[in-house]
Amino acid sequence: MKKLMMMLTIVVLALAGCGNSDNSDTGSTEETKTLKVASLIKPMTEILDLVKPQLKEDGINLEVVVLSDNVQPNSALAAKEVDANFFQHVPYMEEFNRNNDANLVPIEPIYFANYGVYSKEYKSIDQLPKGAVIAMANDVSNIDRSLSLLAQHDAIKLKKKTGSYYTMKDVVENKQDYKFKEVDLLMLARLYDDADAVVMTPAYAAPLGLTPKQDALVTEGIENDFAITLVARKDNQDAEAIQKLAKAMTSPEVKKFLEENYDETAIPAFN
Repeated sequence: MKKLMMMLTIVVLALAGCGNSDNSDTGSTEETKTLKVASLIKPMTEILDLVKPQLKEDGINLEVVVLSDNVQPNSALAAKEVDANFFQHVPYMEEFNRNNDANLVPIEPIYFANYGVYSKEYKSIDQLPKGAVIAMANDVSNIDRSLSLLAQHDAIKLKKKTGSYYTMKDVVENKQDYKFKEVDLLMLARLYDDADAVVMTPAYAAPLGLTPKQDALVTEGIENDFAITLVARKDNQDAEAIQKLAKAMTSPEVKKFLEENYDETAIPAFN
């Protein structure tokens, strides 16, 4: 009987030991925070992939959710399907907030996507003929941005801005009678063959083999409010995981990556 009791005791202790081991493992798993970030294309997705190891050391599992259009990332963030997104500039985010009664907030500007005007046929903006068709993205923030770029280089003149965005009604001088074709952002590259010129970011010019430095008729530079920005919600903007992500995305490693791989097409917006 004593032997039987001893054997039962050993079994119970062994099982208890296994249980403690499982609890320890579970605790370790629970300490890892999964952070979902919606994005679209390179170099946005590359930057997120680059910071994954650093975040993992901080107990954060960064999950990059790659979506197929420029509406889904904000819709998913507002619906709390993701924790943050990284694909847009602040004016675009503000437009979404107004139209959807949302509370998205900018966390950190990461890089300037050097906006430019591209043409398959013409080598300078002065060569564009009278009545030339210029394609641009059809959302109000990018119409504002496109018109501002054209005005910056004296292709058109705009009246003093009184609202949040420039619109076509603000064009007060268009000596060359340019025709503006507004299309979905993701359709811009397709217009390169058909329109006389297209106003677009490096991300959409790159698949065509175009860069601002070598191919754009004119470019925007960095004196603007259109940096591609990490965005979260008002309710989670101060979360530790979000702040650690912002810190990682503005690290010297990310700056070096952009400078070495994207030159002036993605200019760091941080020091």
